[in-house]
Amino acid sequence: MEQFLIFLQKNPFNLILFGTAVITGGMLLWPLINRPFRQGRDIGVTEAVQLINRRDALTLDVRDSGEFAAGHIANARHIPEAQVADRLKDLEKFKTRPIIVACRSGNRAAGVAALLGKNGFAEVFVLRGGIAAWQQAGMPLVK
Repeated sequence: MEQFLIFLQKNPFNLILFGTAVITGGMLLWPLINRPFRQGRDIGVTEAVQLINRRDALTLDVRDSGEFAAGHIANARHIPEAQVADRLKDLEKFKTRPIIVACRSGNRAAGVAALLGKNGFAEVFVLRGGIAAWQQAGMPLVK
């Protein structure tokens, strides 16, 4: 260990490379560390289709109106992310059903899933990869 520290001190470039390796390693591990603390469970496209078909899950699309109009999952309910807090009463009747929250890439959906979880929705799922993953899996979108 002592030799390693001497090696790092001999040349500042070695210290920069070591620091870069530590930071990038942390960035790679962050999603694994962060996952248990997220509200809402991430599910893939296959699991989402099974929930929709077998348990009549509600798909909640939280993208902007323009993105929604360009194509969305069939029978998806559209509430833009900024309006979800104000329109929770519209979703009250779906508390007993599983809810799959979808956005373009999955980032906005996590915040909405947390909000729904705090308001008593028991089964809230986030579509991992969002609509982009849905399209990549070859699943249809309606306009």
